Amino acid sequence: MSSAPVPTESTISGDSEEANAFADLGLRAELLGALAALGYEEPTPIQREAIPPLLAGRDLLGQAATGTGKTAAFALPLLQRMATGGSNAGPVALVLVPTRELAVQVSEAFHRYGKDLGTRVLPIYGGQPIGRQLRALDLGVDVVVATPGRALDHIARGTLRLGGLATVVLDEADEMLDMGFAEDIEAILEHAPAQRQTVLFSATMPSRIDGMARQHLTDPVRIQIGRQQPMAGEAPLVRQSAYLVARAHKPAALGRVLDVESPTAAIVFCRSREEVDRLTETMNGRGYRAEALHGGMSQEQRDRVMGRLRAGTADLLVATDVAARGLDVEQLTHVVNYDVPSAPESYVHRIGRVGRAGREGVAITLAEPREHRMLKTIERVTGQRIVIDKIPTAADLRTRRLELTQAALRESLLEDDLDPFRVIVESLSDEFDLMEVALAAVKLAHEAASPGSDEDQEEIPQVAVRPQRESRSGGDPRGGDRRGSRARSGGATTQVFIGLGRRAGVRPQDLVGAITGETGINGRDIGSIEIADRFSLVEVPNAVADEVIAGLRGSTIKGRKTTVRRDRGAETR
Repeated sequence: MSSAPVPTESTISGDSEEANAFADLGLRAELLGALAALGYEEPTPIQREAIPPLLAGRDLLGQAATGTGKTAAFALPLLQRMATGGSNAGPVALVLVPTRELAVQVSEAFHRYGKDLGTRVLPIYGGQPIGRQLRALDLGVDVVVATPGRALDHIARGTLRLGGLATVVLDEADEMLDMGFAEDIEAILEHAPAQRQTVLFSATMPSRIDGMARQHLTDPVRIQIGRQQPMAGEAPLVRQSAYLVARAHKPAALGRVLDVESPTAAIVFCRSREEVDRLTETMNGRGYRAEALHGGMSQEQRDRVMGRLRAGTADLLVATDVAARGLDVEQLTHVVNYDVPSAPESYVHRIGRVGRAGREGVAITLAEPREHRMLKTIERVTGQRIVIDKIPTAADLRTRRLELTQAALRESLLEDDLDPFRVIVESLSDEFDLMEVALAAVKLAHEAASPGSDEDQEEIPQVAVRPQRESRSGGDPRGGDRRGSRARSGGATTQVFIGLGRRAGVRPQDLVGAITGETGINGRDIGSIEIADRFSLVEVPNAVADEVIAGLRGSTIKGRKTTVRRDRGAETR
């Protein structure tokens, strides 16, 4: 491992006007042909700024929001620098990603860009038969795209040899750290050559990412690319709004909001697997084509769900944070936070899935009254306003459905061939007033498009926004950081007892990964972790203790079910 100097101010802001076409970046003809076939005409800002220094072999630290085109920003230079005609000596590039879905997506991108180069790319991740991975590694690959846990497993087996690596890419590094992969990443980099190119991309840049860059990157170019801001007077590409609603009324409120919004496709984020399953069943009962996605599903089940969403046979995906990380669904128009995310970074990652490539998107949050303060924190951190709207009433829904019927009729009048129906109108007009004929036709069209519309008469109580009181500390309304602990949520905390410890091979990252994978909690909100021989204690904010306990009881840690409860104190152990 290299002991790199502190990153220098080789910083690029993303304002360069040069290299307006991929050809200007000096990419080889095979890559330009593949990009042209995919319809890519001009590089995005992150591609324009990252590709030249990566082609020159520089280390790079890039902050880029989801959907800015960063996969191509590192994949194209890797493919450009790769020698044709691979060997069995091991990969020359390793890309580490937080989830298996992202591993598949990045691998597919490498295949698309390098289809004329014969580059051998292999995704390796948990949930996939390891025999297939072993055979491919034995035959030889050029690029490995892996989740940290599975990569470390292959390194330990001796089936993934990193001696020939020229480049390591850490993609979505902040997500990997939040999921508890810090030690795995350190172990992997220990096995990589000291003289290598290291590339790190992250949507956010907390101090832990900066520390990782200082340790592992040598004189890196720094690039910061945000989402393209709207021109003055234009609406933002992502419309952000929130609704204050009591928990008991959340399912009805979600249905009402989605009915009014009429999304082409939407993702609804929940905190736990159990909530995902319950809400999916509820939304299917309301007539939506909803699919669940969470960590308790097999890879085959997850692939089937994503296939339905991309094919348009499902229009609503209900998912946990971890299960949905890395997903890129082109037709997605809406993201819904069924609960307020516990950290602004999670909010940024979630809403980054819409508003891409110039398309408008909508981000909606259902907030309980106690979560209103967290909304204000997210506004302050992101610098973007979240409008508090009133939950649509039954009357609003009826009005919206009439608007949709009117829009459909207008489209038919402008585009459809209506002559075959003229004889019906003419014959009825001999007996009825023409306006009455039109009214009857509109009624039938409206009822056909909005079946059961008269059934949704439930009024959902509106929650008033209460004026905020300043915290006693005068600082962060969440109470500030707790010293001596990793928790950021502040306030009262609870210790959760988990009946597995060192003897079961439990490590802190196992506990962090299990909690963040089964709940909406960010890794930074988890406090001190104590691992004894037979049990572990994890400190979490009081407000989410029950959610953590419920999530862990429904999952496994190190492949085992175990006792999970509030800690009763040392006298009971």
